[in-house]
Parts: sequence; structure tokens; C-alpha cells
Amino acid sequence: MPMPFHGSRRDILKLTAVGGVVFASGLVGAQGKKKKSDASSDFFFLQLSDTHWGYSGVSNPQADVTLKKVVETINGVSVRPDFVVFTGDLTHKTDDGAVRRERMAEFKQIVSQLDIKTVHLMPGEHDADQDAGRAFQENFGATHYTFDHKGVHFVALDNVSDPTTGVGAAQIDWLSADLKKVGRNAPIVLLTHRPLFDLYPEWDWSTKDGAKVIDVLLPYKHVTVFYGHIHQENHHQTGHIAHHAARSLVFPLPAPGSVPKKAPLPWDPAAPFAGLGYRQIDVEGHDGDTKLTELPAVKPRA
Repeated sequence: MPMPFHGSRRDILKLTAVGGVVFASGLVGAQGKKKKSDASSDFFFLQLSDTHWGYSGVSNPQADVTLKKVVETINGVSVRPDFVVFTGDLTHKTDDGAVRRERMAEFKQIVSQLDIKTVHLMPGEHDADQDAGRAFQENFGATHYTFDHKGVHFVALDNVSDPTTGVGAAQIDWLSADLKKVGRNAPIVLLTHRPLFDLYPEWDWSTKDGAKVIDVLLPYKHVTVFYGHIHQENHHQTGHIAHHAARSLVFPLPAPGSVPKKAPLPWDPAAPFAGLGYRQIDVEGHDGDTKLTELPAVKPRA
């Protein structure tokens, strides 16, 4: 059973030596204020992204141990999130279908060591655009789906299985029908890999029909989007919808358009995990706010 929210957050921050916290608009305020004594309405989860298992190169010579160290870091904290989500690029791209499946099996074995009951996975283009997501579905299940947790409706959207970077009309219709069931005032979290808005299309940091997805979301009052793909923290608003990108767990990328050509930032052997990390998302049921806490991939030494 998870510990009450406030103690959990203090322990997480203390054990991982993290300072910065970012406020986002409330997710659960639409359902009204909860009593402070109602601990069941408070929870937190972790967002991990872009592990690229199978990568080998100068941008992270320790790529074969980074994910394992992250699992150790999370397991080393005394409190547990309600669940973990991986927002895509679980494995590194390969043209060889057998190698792709081998990497997915290895990723599954490593992540199974997380001392957390529930882990939600979704694909990135490295996992899915070579075979329209077939290997991902064989190993992990559906590429898009929904789940509910303590009054929040979660939607995992697939904008990577189509190599042209689209979501597709069928999936947009599915999303529209699903959201109608939960209502305009429902708190909604949408999980995806690519950004839904045009962050920097020249670097493939957009979704071809993302504007149509946002049009579906806009009538809903309490929507937050968490995504990966760009290997860095980024925050953006489309109307009242907040979009939050997570850091990578393999190598960081430059800020959008800051350099002529997109390429991983240089590896620093003195700080091998610099720029890598994951995110804790606290949902406070009693006041309707969420807090985003950026965590280092590996706990710094005291």
C-alpha cells in the first residue's frame, strides 16, 4: 500500500538529492476539492523515456548499463510510486526484425526487476516504425490504450507506428469516442511519444496530424500531455493544455533549432549520466495540483 503523498515526496527528494519542482495545472480539480484526510486521492507516478536499449556508440559508452542503474536507483528508494510509464523508444532502431525482438526481450527482463507492481509501456519510432508496431505488440501488447487511476483518465496514444509520423483517422476517432465517455470535466492525462504540436518539424519533433488530436482534446477542461522523443525537459502550452517532455535515459539532445544539425550532446566521462533523468509526477487530490519533479538517472553520491 503506498504511503501518504506528503511523506513520499519528502523521502523521494531527500534520497535523490533533487531540488527543482515545476508546477503544472491541476488534473483532479475538476472533480472538486478532496478532503485533506482522503489520502486515497493522492498519488504519484514516474515517467521514464527513451531508454534506447541496444544503442552502442560514443554518445553513451555505458548504454549497456544505464537502464540497469536506473532500475537500481528507483528500487533503492524506500517509497514506491503507484505505477511507472515509459513514453517510448524502449529499444534502439534496427532493420533486423530478430534483433529488434531480442532487444525487446532484454528490455522486458531488465524492467521486470523494478520493484513496482504496475508498469505501462508504449512505443517510440525506434520500436515501431520499421514494422508498424508488430514486434512491440508481440512483446508488450497494444500500442494505444486507456486506463484509469484514482479518478484520473489516462490515454496512451500511438504516433509512431505510422512511419509518416501520423496518428491516423481511426485512432483519432477512437480517442474522440473514448473521451466522450469520461466527460468534459474529467481529469485527463495523455501519454505519447512525439510532441503533438510543431516543436521543431525539421528535426521530426512534431506529429503530422497532431493538430487534429489537440482539436479533440481542447473541449476538455483538464488535460495534461506527457511525451518523450526530444531527450530533454520541455514545457509548452496549446491553449489550456500543458505539454511536458521528459529527459532521455541514453543521451541528451540539443535545444530545438539551437544547432544546424541535430546530434547527441558530447559524452562527458567525468559526468557519465549528466543530462539523463526521469520524472516524478505528484497528483494532489485534495487541492487539484500536480507537481513535476525532475530526477537524475542515477542518485548522486553524497
